Amino acid sequence: MSSQAMTLAVPRRRRAFFRAGWGKQLMLQAVLVFISFTVLFPLVWVVSMSLDPRNISRPTELTLIPPGASLQAYQEVIERPTSNPVTLFQLAFNSFGLAMGVSLGSLGLGVLAAYAFSRFHFPARRALMIAIVAVLMVPSVAALAPLFVFLNKIQISSGDFSFNLRNSLLGVGLALTSGALPFAIWNLKGYIDTIPKELEEAASLDGASPTQTFLRIMLPLATPALAVTAFLGFLTGWTEFVMSWQFLTNPENFTLAMALWNITGQYAGNTPWSKFSAMAIIVALPVSVVYLSLQKYIVGGLTVGGVKG
Repeated sequence: MSSQAMTLAVPRRRRAFFRAGWGKQLMLQAVLVFISFTVLFPLVWVVSMSLDPRNISRPTELTLIPPGASLQAYQEVIERPTSNPVTLFQLAFNSFGLAMGVSLGSLGLGVLAAYAFSRFHFPARRALMIAIVAVLMVPSVAALAPLFVFLNKIQISSGDFSFNLRNSLLGVGLALTSGALPFAIWNLKGYIDTIPKELEEAASLDGASPTQTFLRIMLPLATPALAVTAFLGFLTGWTEFVMSWQFLTNPENFTLAMALWNITGQYAGNTPWSKFSAMAIIVALPVSVVYLSLQKYIVGGLTVGGVKG
């Protein structure tokens, strides 16, 4: 009898468990639906405005499919993104070059420094790591004036040739790389700390040199953290506006973010919202594609890289 009673009690407990679980699940699902709505609503609104040919001066309502929906705003942006004589291809090329430079520069220097901080012991090692974390707390705009003065002093003039590092994409890239480097070092060091040192020791016993161990053992195992660092560096360069706006004066060096700002008017009523929305979607698409391509690595790198230091 006791065994039968126990047998009957198990399903009852399971039913009670599932009843409690369903209530919790419904609450969590409601919270997730609300969060998804707050995230997707602005995106849907922007897409809707980009298809609206009326070019409303003050958009106050959401119409999923506006009357007379067309791709006219996209065509106008592609043909002439701004009043400056620069094409959309040139803007995209400048943004891509800046983003790739910041991504590769911060990744290459960051992984070397992170490996040194993680595997070697040298004087002032802890003090330098604290300094790197302290730099992360400083807003990037705080370095705007010093970088402007410093880069503006680096000029090369030879006959008709004149080059000012401040007024160039190279100068902006160097400034952005210096700002992205502390996070790259901190994130990569935290991930490398989780990789067992025994793997490197085993490779050394098999005759691998330190360089071979770093290239063939360490880098493949750190792929998730490398993907996170590369993506965030790319995102920094692709969406950068403040330094580009302050440093660059030649329209041929302008980026997509600068062109997007140029579309806005002095007041909200003077802004062509259809063109602005179309341009915003064009600017956001490449970053979205890069993120979706590296998503599985980015999730793993973010959850592990910043845990250990």
